[in-house]
Amino acid sequence: MSQEKPVRFAVIGMNHPHIYGQTQLLLNAGAQLVSYYAPEADLQQQFGKAYPAAKLARSEAEILEDPSIDLIASAAIPNERSGVGVRAMQHGKDFLSDKPGFTTLEQVATARKVQAETRRIYAIDYGERLENRATTKALELVQAGAIGEVINTVGLGPHRARYETRPPWFFVREKFGGILIDIASHQIDQFLYFTQAVEVEIAAATVANYHHPQYPEFEDFGEMLLRTPKSTGYVRVDWFTPEGLDTWGDTRLTVIGTEGYLEVRKNIDVAGRPGGDHLFLVNQEKTEYIDCKEVELPFGRQLLDDIRNRTQTAIPQEHVFRVMELALQAQAKAARVGHLQGS
Repeated sequence: MSQEKPVRFAVIGMNHPHIYGQTQLLLNAGAQLVSYYAPEADLQQQFGKAYPAAKLARSEAEILEDPSIDLIASAAIPNERSGVGVRAMQHGKDFLSDKPGFTTLEQVATARKVQAETRRIYAIDYGERLENRATTKALELVQAGAIGEVINTVGLGPHRARYETRPPWFFVREKFGGILIDIASHQIDQFLYFTQAVEVEIAAATVANYHHPQYPEFEDFGEMLLRTPKSTGYVRVDWFTPEGLDTWGDTRLTVIGTEGYLEVRKNIDVAGRPGGDHLFLVNQEKTEYIDCKEVELPFGRQLLDDIRNRTQTAIPQEHVFRVMELALQAQAKAARVGHLQGS
């Protein structure tokens, strides 16, 4: 494929609104949206209104069989995403999934096999890192040695629920996978990137339904402890963001090194500076606040380059699969408390 030729992409499955962020990410990077399909008429209509220049396909097959399309993006119901991805690769196309990209280890194994056979890209948009400027800058500082060797991360992923706006699949464990598979895949992704760990074990994990007995399969809280020979990572995710907060969640990442630490306040600096993308650096030389609003987000550009050049600069393929394997292992291992006991 010529470097100058634009990457053409289509959307299959738009059950989660993240598909709009994925689509815009690709458009901003210079890709061309060709067509879209979802079995739900209301979702088709909403997406078509947002992107009127794109064509509504009559079926998934119409998109898969279009030889001009290079990439498929999807935010289908979580347990259906890997099926779309496997079919995309089997039709010679690369794939970008919303997280989580899988809800079972069997799905990961199948995608691994098909990816190895086809050599297509199966990417997952771990947006808390890939689409956050402060986290991007923090990783750059760590790689430059600003805080020494990373020994611990603390990743916090609170979310606002607004249950009345959620579709029925949101409350069905088979469809959403579990809170550690869904939300915590972000924090596992960041732990692996910041520590560069290879040997990782799930030392402990817990999932809970503390406050929503009316949704017996739903998990409103989850936590885990990741451990390697040289580092540890704590993850806490939940659906308890109160309405009084001026954003959907006070997501944070703390990275502790042998010579200092970094704290990322991704969406809000509570009672502090306005907006998001806040980064704090403390090391042996200084304490510094870094405004990251102008930091480049390279993921979209790198992904399109990878599609053109068959490289792995945006996100290594093994990393994509390893994040989800750890999330699935944690979900399976987790103690079940609150209203989940005995379920």
